[in-house]
Amino acid sequence: MDFRRKKRAPVEIGLIPMIDVLLVLLFFFMVATTFRHHTDLKINLPAANGEDIDQSASKAINLFIDAEGKYAIAAEDGKPQPLAEQNLPALKNALANFPAESRQLPFIISADGKTPHQAVVSALDIASQLGFHHVTFAINPPDKE
Repeated sequence: MDFRRKKRAPVEIGLIPMIDVLLVLLFFFMVATTFRHHTDLKINLPAANGEDIDQSASKAINLFIDAEGKYAIAAEDGKPQPLAEQNLPALKNALANFPAESRQLPFIISADGKTPHQAVVSALDIASQLGFHHVTFAINPPDKE
């Protein structure tokens, strides 16, 4: 009877399959993160009873939409300047003329209470296509009685 232990083969961890799995996982997470950012539009809906924010201290791009759905963009003096043509391609061209670094500024949409919903959604869509991510809606505080 032979009671001696047999020599076992040394245990080896296969690095090549582990690297393959890690590369597949890395690729998956990179693609999933890319898709998430393309469908993400950050919209900060302000509360009606919130505090006033000093907009004069920071620069912002102001888009005004009146009750008929006509667009105007605020100039440097803060006064809205109506677009020459009131259509979506003209709005897209006007917003595309802003420099690339202005895409990080707040994009404030001031819409009349009776503005058609489609006009606001179209403005949001164009802002998203052009890379504006800090979209905010301007509101009037409620009347205090």
